[in-house]
Amino acid sequence: MPTNQAFTELMQFQQDTEALASIAGRLSWDQETMMPEGSAEQRATEQAAIVRTIHTRNTDPRIADWLDRITPQGEKESANIRLIKKNYEKACKVPGDLNASIARVTSKAHGIWATARQNENVAEYLPILAEIIELKIEKATALSEGDECYDALVDEYEPNISAANISTMFQNLRPTLVNLRKEILTKEKLRVVTGNFDEKIQLKLANELAIAFGYDLNKGRIDQAVHPFSSGSGDDVRITTRTDPTDPFNCIYSTIHEVGHATYEQNIHKDFVFSPLGGGVSLGVHESQSRIYENQLGRSRPFTSWLFYRMRDLFGDFGIEDPETFYKCVNRVDTGFIRTEADELQYNLHVMLRFDLEKSLISGNLNVNDIEGAWNERFESDFGYKVERPSKGVLQDVHWAAGAFGYFPTYTLGNVYAGCLFQKMKSSISNLDMSLSNGDLSSATEWLRENVQVHGSLFEPKATIEKATGNEVSVDPLLNYLEEKYKDLYDL
Repeated sequence: MPTNQAFTELMQFQQDTEALASIAGRLSWDQETMMPEGSAEQRATEQAAIVRTIHTRNTDPRIADWLDRITPQGEKESANIRLIKKNYEKACKVPGDLNASIARVTSKAHGIWATARQNENVAEYLPILAEIIELKIEKATALSEGDECYDALVDEYEPNISAANISTMFQNLRPTLVNLRKEILTKEKLRVVTGNFDEKIQLKLANELAIAFGYDLNKGRIDQAVHPFSSGSGDDVRITTRTDPTDPFNCIYSTIHEVGHATYEQNIHKDFVFSPLGGGVSLGVHESQSRIYENQLGRSRPFTSWLFYRMRDLFGDFGIEDPETFYKCVNRVDTGFIRTEADELQYNLHVMLRFDLEKSLISGNLNVNDIEGAWNERFESDFGYKVERPSKGVLQDVHWAAGAFGYFPTYTLGNVYAGCLFQKMKSSISNLDMSLSNGDLSSATEWLRENVQVHGSLFEPKATIEKATGNEVSVDPLLNYLEEKYKDLYDL
């Protein structure tokens, strides 16, 4: 069989596998947005069936035969073959029944987590969490082949980085974050926006912001969920947001954040759809897009100036007198428990807590029955006050219920990548601040589209950022950005 014929057959086979994975993602989206409450057991069976089918395809022996016959021609073919080969080798290490079990249990776990969170009852959640951890350890053991189990789980979300690499990065970030936070909390607190903000108007503004940040609503939609998320790829990319009548920023910045994820998927080169190149290259790079949209752009002084006047148009006088005061409200540092609501400065401390705890769970150094106590103790040590209730502590995130161990560190990796990208963006777009002050995000989002998003998974994660910036990945741009911003805000 000629190499070009083998490549064509392999990619046609892969297209169907990618399409099935897309369908599985749509089932998960439906479960969190529209599925009837009593359908959880049936959905778990459906998810397990489709995961089992995908696993069978991913371990099909014809893949090895095709790979043996192919000599890649050019950058795109080489990248496709690299990713298919890696996925095939990993899939062959994991029994199909194990993947199906994980899919079935995590599908059921979502409803159990949501109920436990609502009831403020960790004990309701612990048995199925223990089951998930046992299954994930089994999978990690199969993948790692004697190496560090947690590294195998991280690799599912951020290829080619180890827990040791992440720990070093976090150690380089932590002192500056802790010291800056300590200084700020001795200062007088900045103003806070108060009042009642009509939730229908919040959703109207959310739609406007989504469009302004480049989200194509003809190929996407915005729904509501307890925990906002983005789902899909290509021509079907969906996001969710949430509203709180007393906190419009929750809706505004959840929407902008998820639009960052969604536009990444929408902007990947159309030739890559239903191929290994057709999705974001890693969760860290994905998070770099959502965080730069939300923070460096969405919370900037120029953009919040525009947002202030738009909110006044929509909500009337809401008690803030000018754009500068509004900017300070948006970027206020305060005590709080919820990671997704944390300011830029403290957000990474929330991630570091979760990173250390889940490493201990996977290594066996922390028993699942002790997780609430360990969480509360670490939180009080890091933040200086006690967790009030489980929904503000160990039950606030859905990730472990979804089996996403190894996911949390990618949030801070995304912040680091965003720092690198924003430094380069500022030097590349001369009128960036003027555009943002007019509510015009097009130059910024176009820069990200051209330099990051269009490439999909063509390059490795680190290479994607380094090609976009022309520099090695470093924590320094993020730390410089945070120090400059918060020293200015708090007159340090």
